[in-house]
Amino acid sequence: MELIIKRNLMVTPAESTWTGIMSLSEFDQIGSTTYARAIYFYGPTPTPTPFQTITEILINSLSQVLVNFYPLAGRLHSTNDSRFELVCNAQGAIFVAAELNADLVDFGADNYFTPTQNFDRFLFPYIDDTNPIHELPILLVQLTQFRCGGLCLSFTSSHIITDGLSAANFMTEWARIARGLPLQNIPILDKKAFRVGESAVIPRFDHSKDFCNMPFMLKQPTAEELEKMKTTMVTLKLTSEQVEKVKKMANHAKMSRPYTRYEALTTYIWRCSSKARKHQQEQPTACLITIDSRKRLQPPLPFWFFGNGVFDITASCNAGELLSLPLSHGASKVRSAIETVTSEYVLSAIDFFKSQQNLTKFQYSYKSSTNGGANYGGNPNIGVVNWMNLPFEGIDFGWGKEIHFGPANHGVDGDTWILRGGGSEDDKSLLIVVCLLVEHVEAFKKYFYDDIINNYSSETLSSFSDELSKELI
Repeated sequence: MELIIKRNLMVTPAESTWTGIMSLSEFDQIGSTTYARAIYFYGPTPTPTPFQTITEILINSLSQVLVNFYPLAGRLHSTNDSRFELVCNAQGAIFVAAELNADLVDFGADNYFTPTQNFDRFLFPYIDDTNPIHELPILLVQLTQFRCGGLCLSFTSSHIITDGLSAANFMTEWARIARGLPLQNIPILDKKAFRVGESAVIPRFDHSKDFCNMPFMLKQPTAEELEKMKTTMVTLKLTSEQVEKVKKMANHAKMSRPYTRYEALTTYIWRCSSKARKHQQEQPTACLITIDSRKRLQPPLPFWFFGNGVFDITASCNAGELLSLPLSHGASKVRSAIETVTSEYVLSAIDFFKSQQNLTKFQYSYKSSTNGGANYGGNPNIGVVNWMNLPFEGIDFGWGKEIHFGPANHGVDGDTWILRGGGSEDDKSLLIVVCLLVEHVEAFKKYFYDDIINNYSSETLSSFSDELSKELI
């Protein structure tokens, strides 16, 4: 493949924006301190718009949307206490337009566009992250035209500035402006709800074991073994019927409040990974769950709050109980962890982080080794990110909606995304994108599909049939 760069420029806001130092919240300062990346693929259109015209539309609309989303045009600076501050200086975002002598099918042979290293090589702008952070742009995008006439738009932004919902809202508003429409939701940049600028008080809860407390393998790999550990990404599709079967597995017993689709699927993925990794019964294992605090605060923050409203919590147990007990047991662990996050818990966690002199142990890079990093998500652990309800999809810049949206190539063992799999609202299928060690992939795929059939017992089927009959009567 050969990539030809047609444009490579810094796009600045179309109008003057506020300049100065913007303080960041504690949730901006923890977790991933590198870039988050996502990608859109668009199929060829019957009457294609010239690539140069599309390029100009995107450049001009990006310049306009940065007027309201001006933090993305600024630069980050490190402080002396392992924290960051945002300098709003309108330096701009990187925009790259390129042509690639390849076709869409070269990236989506499995019909799911499973991320590979070629995604990084050809579809995302290069970032020299050996440079000081204040020299790096916060936002980088690349528009790539394929030989077949299809398009790809990649999105790279600093996770210190955006979480998934902020990024999705930005893409939605950018697309509206590209189509000649006004902004629908102006981003809320005020971070007072997260006590920015306030002094720390004594946390209401004990958070000493809540963060940066992930288990490691009982038998630690040697340096030589670590060197040989290679990860790869796979995409697995679940039909709506299979999704319902997993939910029924988690809800085999009558419950006043059944486990949700996310709770059931997260536990199921967690259990399949533990099986594929051949964990000993006494092996501690954990599932990292990303929680959006916007709706948990009282009063809740609007969903168009711009910044990081998310942080990670942990469900944990020994592999023996995760594998030998019903799926509902693991689901109860997931639910219990989620339900600890109340408005009081969120504010207490903020005070906990404020009280820390150094946040390094709560920060991690996606460059972490296969066996390290804060909130480490590799074997024996997993992390499951829920993108099912984020408004990432249906992004139309004027040439139609995408045929695929998903994460970029990713190298951390255990990191997992749950995405909507259908192109319409009626399609309830899901895509599970997971990064695993190469040696565990085939076993994971086998358990992932076989266990739905084998564990969906005749009793469950009978119960399901009875429930359907009652609904039909």
